[in-house]
Amino acid sequence: MDDALAAAKEKPALAGHSRLSAFDMSDITLLESPFLHAQRMTEAYLLRLSPDRMLHNFRKNAGLQPKAPVYGGWESEPLWEDINCHGHTLGHYLSACAMAFRATGHAEYRTRVDYIATELAACQKAAGSGLVCAFPKGAALVMAHLRGEPITGVPWYTLHKVYAGLRDGAELAGSSKARQVLLVLADWGVVATRDLSDEAFEAMLETEHGGMNEIYADLYAMTGNAEYRTLAERFSHKAILRPLARERDNLDGLHANTQVPKIVGFQRVHEVTGSAEYHRAADFFWRTVIGARSFATGGHGDNEHFFPVADGAAHVFSAKGSETCCQHNMLKLTRALFMAEPKAEYADYYEGTLYNGILASQDPDSGMATYFQGARPGYMKLYHTSEESFWCCTGTGMENHVKYRDSIYFHDGDSLWVNLFIPSTLNWRAKGAELTQETAFPEAPQTTLVWNCDRPLSATLNLRHPGWSRSATVLVNGAEILTSTEPGRFVPISREWRNSDRVTLVLAMETHAQPLTAADDIVAFKHGPIVLAGAFGAVAPGSDIVVNERLYGSYNNESVDVPRLVGTGGDLARRIGRTHTPLQFELPTADGATVRLLPYFRIAHQRYATYWKLG
Repeated sequence: MDDALAAAKEKPALAGHSRLSAFDMSDITLLESPFLHAQRMTEAYLLRLSPDRMLHNFRKNAGLQPKAPVYGGWESEPLWEDINCHGHTLGHYLSACAMAFRATGHAEYRTRVDYIATELAACQKAAGSGLVCAFPKGAALVMAHLRGEPITGVPWYTLHKVYAGLRDGAELAGSSKARQVLLVLADWGVVATRDLSDEAFEAMLETEHGGMNEIYADLYAMTGNAEYRTLAERFSHKAILRPLARERDNLDGLHANTQVPKIVGFQRVHEVTGSAEYHRAADFFWRTVIGARSFATGGHGDNEHFFPVADGAAHVFSAKGSETCCQHNMLKLTRALFMAEPKAEYADYYEGTLYNGILASQDPDSGMATYFQGARPGYMKLYHTSEESFWCCTGTGMENHVKYRDSIYFHDGDSLWVNLFIPSTLNWRAKGAELTQETAFPEAPQTTLVWNCDRPLSATLNLRHPGWSRSATVLVNGAEILTSTEPGRFVPISREWRNSDRVTLVLAMETHAQPLTAADDIVAFKHGPIVLAGAFGAVAPGSDIVVNERLYGSYNNESVDVPRLVGTGGDLARRIGRTHTPLQFELPTADGATVRLLPYFRIAHQRYATYWKLG
């Protein structure tokens, strides 16, 4: 094991109170699969990016000479100056490098974390302040916001990314330099907000502020400093918290990704304080959003905002639906709720959104990512450029594809939960055993787990019987031991396991139609948890790599002849036929032709449809 990784493993990451524990990412090895391919593409992108270019404005604001020219897009171009997201990319990049280090053990990622932290420490020293920022007006923007003056942009949202990147650098990469800079920045935040009245603080939180409550809860867990716990609670937006805790859905019209990180923070504040109000709010929000407010892919919203459920038909076909950042943050919330209470419905949502949202968001050829994944029939996925975009979803995209291994397996004493069917090997160090998952899922509806242990061990395997599978059959060493006919639960298998024992889980994947809430004549088709998209043909090479996310819907906006479907969703689903290629299907159209259906996560560089208005 790399010495730096060994040092990082000496202390657990982000301690908190959960029923389950996550395995360290370094204890899981991804085997060949689309997930490993996506990780490799992001790894290569991270190493192509220049830390000095991301540090340009941080050094400039501290009175230091920049070492390299600034990047474009959100990081410097006047078109986006009003949003004041300058510097957010550096925070995401720190997190992604820390995660990549934890996942792979490659020292270069930790070296980059240390380098950036050292540069930020120099900025703190030169400026004589704990605050580090890249805004065009520097600290003046933040000070005006603290004074309650009108501003443009989202300074706390942007600073949250820097806080989070330093936290991940400290906790996941074991960087003492990142920890030092983080604590100085954290103490600056305590002092800067100390004199704000509760009313002034709450008014400040009307502006998007990311997950600042989560960060200060994490800081409290890291240090035990009670001032951090107090600030975590102050950063918890009461105008959102209290209605949710009373199970009131007031989300219509709200900016979606302003809210989701707050809710992730609510659950984290619950974990460090024990306050039930925060958990009630997080749980109700999750149930509200993943139910009637979500699309088949697990995304939600139109043009970044929640809309009334009854108006779904007016929004579902937007080119600006399903912001990828929202899916990223909903998975963070889902993971936290699952660890508090390991219910299969959490893992089911996580699986569906991981395939149909996160894996689907990456260009498999360039490694770049989407902003929106809209369902306008005949439109396409649009990806950011490598150096001239730097959207928020560019940043979360850096993180998404280097942390796939963090939610495959969980444990609690002698029990092991298998949540996701992804080819991988788990090193269960506490048991002196390895468990290798061999699967072609979702091409084949089964997975096999193989034990490698020097001596017998007693443990319970909790195997997920997904809500989408009518049955689940478990075989041990080829012999059937049980069949579950209760979807949406975990099936426990307790026994003494020996070397080379093989456990096979066989599921039933069926094709079905999923109607849009409040619009039964608008449906998506799924095979098991996998959304199927109609594939309408390739676009010109490079035409789907774009700079300006605001022009989604305007790029490549030629008229497209979308096939018509006539009948009910159920009837049409029964007409879907398999082809000789796994996970490729054909569906008869109203004019006697057929439309080819592919997994949405495999759609790239072509026009598609995920939702259909039925005749």
